[in-house]
Amino acid sequence: MSQLSLIRDTYIRFQVLVHEVAKFGVVGAIGFVVQLGVQNALYPGHGVGAVTAVVIAYTVATLVTFVGNRHWAFKHRKGGGLGQETMLFVALNVVGIFIQVGIVYFVVHGLGHGDRLSYNIATIIGIGIGTMFRLFTYRRFVFRTPAAPASAEQLEPETSGR
Repeated sequence: MSQLSLIRDTYIRFQVLVHEVAKFGVVGAIGFVVQLGVQNALYPGHGVGAVTAVVIAYTVATLVTFVGNRHWAFKHRKGGGLGQETMLFVALNVVGIFIQVGIVYFVVHGLGHGDRLSYNIATIIGIGIGTMFRLFTYRRFVFRTPAAPASAEQLEPETSGR
């Protein structure tokens, strides 16, 4: 078996996962930009504390990422319906924010590094750990079962000229 066929066979085997992770990453990148933009607009200088700014920004980013994940990244999966998916998504994001806020709190208040660089580095580390948690839990609990693994939506849009 050539190395190219091994790569192709591995891709085919994990095609749905690869597409989900790629789309989850795009949605997450948009959420990341939203979060950093909102929190840096609020802290420092606008009377909003470091942790409060993270919570507000995280809430706004969560709304954006729920729409992106439900209607694009995990569109091909069957969940428990909008109500159940929303409740689970929110509950798991509460855990995710505790991961992120815990890291920011530790750096800003525990270590005393309240400067913008330390604050943003702590936020990025918290987002990274929280993202790994969310990817696993969204696939496992929120958007549970692939509707049709072999026909999952492709990353490229289909052309109508076929």
